[in-house]
Amino acid sequence: MGHLPRPRGPISEGIISALSGGALPTAGSPDPFGEDLHLSLYVCYELHYQGFAGVDPDWEWDPGLLALRRDLERVFLTALRDGVEGGTDVAAAVEAAMIDSPGGVSHFLEDKGELWHLREYVVHRSIYHHKEADPHAWAIPRLTGQAKASLVAVEFDEFGGGRYARMHSKLFGDLMRALGLDDSYLARLDDVPAPMLAVVNMMSLFGLHRSLRGALVGHFASAEITTSPSAARMARALDRLGVAETVFFTEHVEADAVHEQILRHDVVGDLLRREPELAGDVVFGFQATDLVESRFGAHVRNAWDAGRTSLREASDGR
Repeated sequence: MGHLPRPRGPISEGIISALSGGALPTAGSPDPFGEDLHLSLYVCYELHYQGFAGVDPDWEWDPGLLALRRDLERVFLTALRDGVEGGTDVAAAVEAAMIDSPGGVSHFLEDKGELWHLREYVVHRSIYHHKEADPHAWAIPRLTGQAKASLVAVEFDEFGGGRYARMHSKLFGDLMRALGLDDSYLARLDDVPAPMLAVVNMMSLFGLHRSLRGALVGHFASAEITTSPSAARMARALDRLGVAETVFFTEHVEADAVHEQILRHDVVGDLLRREPELAGDVVFGFQATDLVESRFGAHVRNAWDAGRTSLREASDGR
């Protein structure tokens, strides 16, 4: 359980104040990819995960907060839909996800990243990997048949095959400690900017809405397809930088290569055999994942290419 973050605008300030006894704000017309909207959504969603210290758990289902979250979600979801091509060709979406384009963050880290770059990247990803696999677990009660069984099999691996020491969130914490970073839950949330918040918020948005189950499956498949090659690059980057704790990434190289096949054939394939009308949503999940990940990657590379931190705070780990 983490602590409430610092506000980043009037909406997040109002929500954080309300969780401590104030009045809820209105949504207004926020930037769909801006700091205020995404911190607001992240705080709202966190109430469905571990919550915040000192915040009444009943806020999870407060009607006023849920109505506000709905308004913010509509802004974000509209921007996601407007930002992608769309369509119903799932095979083409899969092929596009398999293209390993150069110039990404993991390529930079493998080739020339310094230790401070690596530490920053790990800080960014911590706001997801602290809850790794949790957003995807929302899909389980929303699926049936082989799609459900196969997704549970993938999730079983993500949660360490029943062993806490092998849970991917635990392995990520081990990596944070090896890098001298605070691995307590969401400890660096204040440092992580909107482009990374948007990546995690998209997962939560898809997971918490049954109507978006196809998009969640598309996102999960996309993530598994792209993770194995990037994890291999990250493992090589850690080796080059002399970081011995590489298990988090080496685990993903092998596991996600298998998970990719399961997601593509047994989860996506069975889902579409049962509900072919969800093909457009599955494609949307693939494309929206690429959109938010590309925005995050561009943010980080632009900062690093300019020789400055990609985090919000001065404490960039250097």
